Amino acid sequence: MINYFEFYGIPESFHPDVALLKKNFYELSKQYHPDFYANEADEKQQEILELSTINNKAWQTLSDPAKRLEYILRQRELLVDGAKPALPGGFLMEMMDINERLMEIDDADQLAEINAEVLAIDDDISHKLHKLTVGYSQLDDTAKESRLNEILDIYYRQKYLLRIKESLNTFATRF
Repeated sequence: MINYFEFYGIPESFHPDVALLKKNFYELSKQYHPDFYANEADEKQQEILELSTINNKAWQTLSDPAKRLEYILRQRELLVDGAKPALPGGFLMEMMDINERLMEIDDADQLAEINAEVLAIDDDISHKLHKLTVGYSQLDDTAKESRLNEILDIYYRQKYLLRIKESLNTFATRF
């Protein structure tokens, strides 16, 4: 499988140069536009179509911060489908507490209180993630590996928190 960062000729980064990313996408969109190869042999047309598809997928992935994060973790074989994350006990207890309180909500004020708490946790996690991802490109391989494991932990926390936010949205419709 082709590496999207290599495809665009940019270094692997959680915060790539967006202008350069966009510029490369548009240049390759022109270069690999199937209409320019209509008179070529079928093999060449198929090759161009594949490159055009890769370009579009690369753009969709690398231009979206969440997809980019997941992509880097998958490229580094840290995210494996079906793997069970080992989240810290304190975090899991906090999430269980929030879930239990969600089940016992009686009014909009309680919902607002839990929602504010969840947003504060989410902001904290996002802030930690930003601190971990900024400067990642400049790290040596050993430091990158260590940093990626910390980023993976944050990724799993965000996924867990997303489920709670979805529950909050469900409960919000009741009040």
